[in-house]
Amino acid sequence: MALFVSSIFAVMLFVLPAFAQTDTHPIPENASAKRYSDGWECNVGYRLNENACVAVVVPQNAFATNRSYGPGWECLHGFRKTDDAECVAVDVPEGGFLDPSGERWRCLRGYIKVDDACQEIVLPANAYLADTSDGSNWTCERGFELAGDQCTAIVVPANAFLNGSGYGQPWTCERGFFEKAGLCEAVVIPENAYFDDATYGSGWKCDRGYAASGETCELTVVPENAHLDRSGNRWECDRNFQKSKGQCVLNN
Repeated sequence: MALFVSSIFAVMLFVLPAFAQTDTHPIPENASAKRYSDGWECNVGYRLNENACVAVVVPQNAFATNRSYGPGWECLHGFRKTDDAECVAVDVPEGGFLDPSGERWRCLRGYIKVDDACQEIVLPANAYLADTSDGSNWTCERGFELAGDQCTAIVVPANAFLNGSGYGQPWTCERGFFEKAGLCEAVVIPENAYFDDATYGSGWKCDRGYAASGETCELTVVPENAHLDRSGNRWECDRNFQKSKGQCVLNN
């Protein structure tokens, strides 16, 4: 008998604190005990207000999210949330369209945003709409260049062609011509020379065995014990010889 009473007393010591805690901190209506920790939380569709769980009020033009976090609702597509917890229609101006997010608008191609409106882009003559990284709304057509807010024709000199470059000189001289004072002059190739299309220099190079001298190519005289170097226009001494006074002498 004494053993039975002791057992009852031990069980009561274990249970009574739980009853006391429940009585002291009761779970309010529309709430449930937390699954993995102590305490309680409001059920889905309810939010904590002081020590009570009150129903989420879904405003007009919104829907309930049925989530335990956030306000519990979101605006319908085509509506946006205001600071007053309301959903107002997104006012799309003429020339605009509703963004896929459903919360804002953007301007159609050919229009630019100005304050709360979409203003039509006015193209100058010889221009076209363009989406560029520098923010320009239009670009001049090929053969024209920007001058203020207009597109003017590029003056291409004789013996030149448009190069399509986005910067610098918009035209390039044709093969056999070089730029000089805004014009393309013919390259005059002297005897014993050939045309060189390098972007610098005179536009010609001397043949192998000849060296440039002013506007002509003179024969390169190779002394004894020497040979033409890699360029073919100068000479250098053979191995075991060194240059001395225009000759190649034995290197003792």
